[in-house]
Parts: sequence; C-alpha cells; structure tokens
Amino acid sequence: MAILEIVKHPSPILTAPCKEVTVFDEELGTLLDDMHETMIENDGVGLAAPQIGKSIRVAIVDFDEEQDIIEMINPVVTATGGSEVDVEGCLSFPGLFGEVERPFHVRIEAQERDGSLYELEAEGYEARAILHEIDHLNGILFDSKIQRIVDPSEFEEEGDE
Repeated sequence: MAILEIVKHPSPILTAPCKEVTVFDEELGTLLDDMHETMIENDGVGLAAPQIGKSIRVAIVDFDEEQDIIEMINPVVTATGGSEVDVEGCLSFPGLFGEVERPFHVRIEAQERDGSLYELEAEGYEARAILHEIDHLNGILFDSKIQRIVDPSEFEEEGDE
C-alpha cells in the first residue's frame, strides 16, 4: 500500500464532477487500499478520489476499529431527513474548520469494490461524513457551505470543560 499526496484547494480537480466507475478490477481495489492508508496517515475520517488526483466516483469513510470501512463507488443519495449544524474540516483545506448544515439522516446506494450494489443508512456524524465525501465527487467543497468559520482553539476549550 502507498501513502498518496493529498490535493489541496484551489486545485481545479476538486471542483470538477467525477466520472462514473465502470471497471471493477484489482487496480480499483489497490486504489481503495491506498486511499485508506492515506486517510489514516493524515488523521482523516473520509477521503474522496479527487483529493488524491483521480476524477472518479470513489470515496471512503472510516470512523474507528469497531466499524468496517465504508467504500462508496458511484454513490447516489436516495433519501435525507432532518437537519443539523456541526463543525467540519477537510484534508484538502488544512487548518480550515467551519460550521456546516447537513441532513441528520441519509440513505445511499453505492457499489462495493467488486461492483455489487448495496444500500446504507446513516445518522449524525456518520451521515455528515458520507455526505461530505459525496459532495467531493460532485465537485462541491465544504468551504462553500460554511456558515461560520471555527478557530481550532475553540476545540481545545471544549475539551478543557
């Protein structure tokens, strides 16, 4: 596995809609494994292919060891519900954090690395991360959704309480 370079804003690949994946092969599996290694190395919870220079509809989300890695190939949002504002960051925007409003609940359809279809429902932080990564695949960046920029020192204060 390899650690890949994270593409930083304002690279044009980050704002271009990605192409659908049509070939499910060993190369795709290697890409997913490399994306996971890269995300872990950079302390992320999600990573989309354009963030490593590939304009294809592939993204991953991984919260902790207790859950499986969510690999989303050609994901489509089929339902959303509720609304919640919370702080987000992005590996392509080092040091930028902001409050973003997103649906509290999401249902998606996507494909596994072997091409098989699956459905997934998520709520709260998990839904937020999934929607953030799907936005990347559509060329939408979180900075366009920020309601209020959050200084990193605000996180430290919360932890001190």
